[in-house]
Amino acid sequence: MKIIQSLLMMTTLGLLTQQGIAQEITNPKGLYDPRPHGYSHVAVVPANHILVFVAGQAGTDNKGELSTDFRTQVRYAFENLAIALKSKGLQMRHIAKLTTLVVDYDAAKHKILIEEGKKVWPDEQFPVNTLIPVSRLALDGMLIEIDATAVMAAAK
Repeated sequence: MKIIQSLLMMTTLGLLTQQGIAQEITNPKGLYDPRPHGYSHVAVVPANHILVFVAGQAGTDNKGELSTDFRTQVRYAFENLAIALKSKGLQMRHIAKLTTLVVDYDAAKHKILIEEGKKVWPDEQFPVNTLIPVSRLALDGMLIEIDATAVMAAAK
């Protein structure tokens, strides 16, 4: 049985790699379905791939200015992650892991995160995500910061 499971995983990872996606995102049976909350439970990265780490991105525009609106900051944080990934030839679908820090986290902010996340990942192949409520971030007025670990195929 373990051999069959290993072969299935290798086949799945091979197909994903051919599609330009190295990581396998899953939500195992026995755990609740986290997709309505905008994340997944498990990401597997096959050997011989490169991990790309993107520092926490704030919700600033390209001039470094912060909106007072949480949704606007979330959109900019995702856009900033996309710009950083694009510099390495990657897209948001290449992210395996996020860490999201939110100032004064509440249900309304959670809803916004889910809504904006579904725009970025409409197929609901969400990265693994750890959301951490915090009292403050580095800059005055900064309401969100998101860092990412993405996966890139190694050069052959």
